[in-house]
Amino acid sequence: MKVLILLGLVFLPMLAHGKVYERCELARVLKRNGLHGFRSNSVADWVCLAKWESDYNTKATNYNPGDQSTDYGIFQINSHYWCNDGKTPDAKNVCGISCRDLLTDNISKAITCAKRVVRDPSGIRAWVAWRNRCQGKNLSSYIQGCRL
Repeated sequence: MKVLILLGLVFLPMLAHGKVYERCELARVLKRNGLHGFRSNSVADWVCLAKWESDYNTKATNYNPGDQSTDYGIFQINSHYWCNDGKTPDAKNVCGISCRDLLTDNISKAITCAKRVVRDPSGIRAWVAWRNRCQGKNLSSYIQGCRL
């Protein structure tokens, strides 16, 4: 019994942290899932966005007290507009998914929802981190050495 408890103490924190992608690993996943060139955005745009939104962490969350929404997952998709967390007032859930689905190691639903976000008029500019950290910058370092 002590061994099981000890194992639980060792592995439970790892579960809470989620998958933290390595930069090039994420770039390859994003390219494979059709984000390169999607709505004129490069893989480098998406890798830069994920770096500054979540530090490549699938379990990242950020509560926004102003509108009582939460940003979820590797792209920090907001619960007020895009997903349903069951607690955000007046949530729209445009992507038609549970916010929990954005916190899994498999980021396919996060990618699908991110594609929906950029189809809106703001495009990738919907993400403040992309506007502040990526827009108008040379992003080649985000995919350098990734053999895409």
